[in-house]
Amino acid sequence: MVSKRFLVISESIDVNDSSASKGRVAIINNLVKIGCEVKVLHYTRKTIHLPQIECVEIKEKTLTFFYVLSRIQRVIQRSFKLNLAKYIEPLFGFSFTFFNDINSIKTALNKIDIRDYDYILTLSKGASFRPHFAVNKMPKLHSKWLAYVHDPYPFSKYPIPYDWNEPGYKIKEAFFKDLSGNAKHAIFPSVLLKDWMGEVFNNFNKTGTVIPHQNFEIDLSGFSAPAFFNEKKFNILHAGSLMKPRNPEGLLKGFQRFLEEEPEAIEDTVLYLIGNASYHKKLVDTYNDELKNLYFHSKSMPFNEVYWLQKHVSVNIILEAKAEISPFLPGKFPHCVAANKPILHLGPRNSELLRIMGSDYPYHSTIDDASKIAEIIGALYKLWKANKNDFRLNRTDLEHYISSAFLEEQIHKLENE
Repeated sequence: MVSKRFLVISESIDVNDSSASKGRVAIINNLVKIGCEVKVLHYTRKTIHLPQIECVEIKEKTLTFFYVLSRIQRVIQRSFKLNLAKYIEPLFGFSFTFFNDINSIKTALNKIDIRDYDYILTLSKGASFRPHFAVNKMPKLHSKWLAYVHDPYPFSKYPIPYDWNEPGYKIKEAFFKDLSGNAKHAIFPSVLLKDWMGEVFNNFNKTGTVIPHQNFEIDLSGFSAPAFFNEKKFNILHAGSLMKPRNPEGLLKGFQRFLEEEPEAIEDTVLYLIGNASYHKKLVDTYNDELKNLYFHSKSMPFNEVYWLQKHVSVNIILEAKAEISPFLPGKFPHCVAANKPILHLGPRNSELLRIMGSDYPYHSTIDDASKIAEIIGALYKLWKANKNDFRLNRTDLEHYISSAFLEEQIHKLENE
């Protein structure tokens, strides 16, 4: 067990607002599970309780200079349809709202006696990194600071096809260069991400360590199958947003080809696409009209419903962008491993997921190779038909990698550095 005291500053602890928040809550829960004492300051903007954990909501500061400026900016944008951000952010790097949020977080931190804690852990989501920016401006916290870097930052440092020079990117790059030198340790969910960011900010090569996204169980007792779901069928699920680079056309073509080559599967196979797909809605709608075996739900679902489906489908899909490298560990990965169902990975060979799964993992294809996708689905279908009651992923190594036991091992390593 780890007898350490953690102060966690998290942007959100609402598991229903994003996959990122699910991952952050999983880390918090597992820190408690391994014996740590944890207090959470969070900027979720609503009251949330986590079992066995003191959770304190950070209140937004109002009637401050930046607060007033941010509201004036919103009124101008709403009234005159004028996007002021493209003028403001190149000058300051961030929005007025961002700076007000930083001051709100810093105010909450200044009320804390830092001597009560061994580590200060900052958690964020998306491209925000507000808790990190706040702690970066407070030198008294740096000797205890664990900066969790969940994604590349800023967007100019993302791999193709995600990279772009957003307004104020030079200022954002300077912020992260400071962070890389100020944090006692930088924590990454992925080996490839640590290496990728280390190429840009060299200090990460010295301070970086890997703690993958964690798994945590939720109570699904009493939860019944949704009306659209038939557990007796060969069910294939992609749950999560289909962002612009995550084009599902290869998957849809491959699935259609599989049905053409295995006509007996038409009566007992369903492909579920659940989650926002605004960039690809026209494409998916076209296939949805043609294929009765496709179920498309273009809105988000509560986490417990999605997690129930992941546990009860036959195959879970993780679909990444067409790219040379994917250094990300997908947020859904722990849930798919915990579901213990085969994972169909669609993405580049040079990816963190395939590094973990193993280069010889058989259920992998690039996202646009429809023939290969059809072949893999066909092989999985035959295995499912032959043994429906024991159709499992069965990877205890992966289960350990996302467990609190592995988290404990990594925290012990930090103690010894």
